Amino acid sequence: MNTSILNTETQDSINKNINSDINTLLLQKTPFSSEDIKEIIEQIEAKKRCKKKLSTWFECKNIYYPNKLNIEQTSSEITAKYKASLVKGESIIDLTGGFGVDSYYFSKQFKSVTHCEINRSLSNIVNHNYKQLQVNNIKTINSNGIKHIQDAETTYHWIYIDPSRRHDSKGKVFFLNDCLPNVPEHLDLLFSKSKNIMIKTSPLLDFAVGINELKHVKTIYVIAVNNEVKELLWVLKDDFNGDINIITTNLKKEEKVSFSFLMSEEKKANSEYHLPLSYLYEPNAAIMKSGGFNEISKQLNIYKLHKHSHLYTSNNNIPFPGRTFKIDSVLPYNKKALKKLRITKANITIRNFPESVSQIRKKLNIKDGGEIYLFFTIDLDDNKIAIICSKLK
Repeated sequence: MNTSILNTETQDSINKNINSDINTLLLQKTPFSSEDIKEIIEQIEAKKRCKKKLSTWFECKNIYYPNKLNIEQTSSEITAKYKASLVKGESIIDLTGGFGVDSYYFSKQFKSVTHCEINRSLSNIVNHNYKQLQVNNIKTINSNGIKHIQDAETTYHWIYIDPSRRHDSKGKVFFLNDCLPNVPEHLDLLFSKSKNIMIKTSPLLDFAVGINELKHVKTIYVIAVNNEVKELLWVLKDDFNGDINIITTNLKKEEKVSFSFLMSEEKKANSEYHLPLSYLYEPNAAIMKSGGFNEISKQLNIYKLHKHSHLYTSNNNIPFPGRTFKIDSVLPYNKKALKKLRITKANITIRNFPESVSQIRKKLNIKDGGEIYLFFTIDLDDNKIAIICSKLK
């Protein structure tokens, strides 16, 4: 950590050039040495990535930034704030602290937070930044988190861990035992230090695989931001062997949309099917990842179009965790019939359909955009259909 970066003149230069072209900066004459200008540019690139993702850090004075890769890998503020809202207590330890965003929000829910980070430089950066952010209940430790709890006598109300995939696991099926640290290998140790464990994973981890590798899984949270699934949270409770609760949440700037169900209930539930009625519903990305396709039909009392389509319909407009459309017409998938509509521009979605969006656009000569929404799918009688809609939500 180069503390000269925190000098007033240097900080002013970073803020002044936050939107400047990096290549132009490299060619400009500056009062800084070539080594300093390289570090300043690294600070500019990293800080720029924080403007939307980590606005609290971006707006705070004298924040020191690690390389931009660390910023890309860290939790966003919106997801960190949400996961912190799920837990509280006396103490929590973050075994894979990173840039410290999750620990920062945990500090608002716990009396004491321990932040472990194996990288000495990053640990020093986080410690400095917490002082700038005026946080005084987080202890930063430059250590391997697993080794730290193994060597210490301390127990915690909660343990939080965000394992990262090993570089040699690229292209393989996502398994937790391919990650560092290897959580399944250390579960007994973790439970000896806390009765409550929260694990963050990529959405790539399959539910069945995660449940098989872990034990005492109580809740799985599927977290999406603006309809893009960002992470899964696995909450483990010592000695819990009950039904796993699945909670999906789509976080938006103005609202939080949630839907939950018990895993065993989804397996038992049966959807009712119907041809398209007055309204069409498309579940958000968090629900799509969760696989709660029968439960959403059962809980909201709406019909499914087809077993494999994951589109729903009803005669009455209901509040729905996803997109809602008013159905204007339904046609068989027939080029001649669709051409008669003279649609030249539309938003196209396919669900359980044998052709791609690009193939349909080319065949029907339809450009992207506009106010018309076309869904191409298969109905309960296995007929290919086109549903012409207008978006309500």
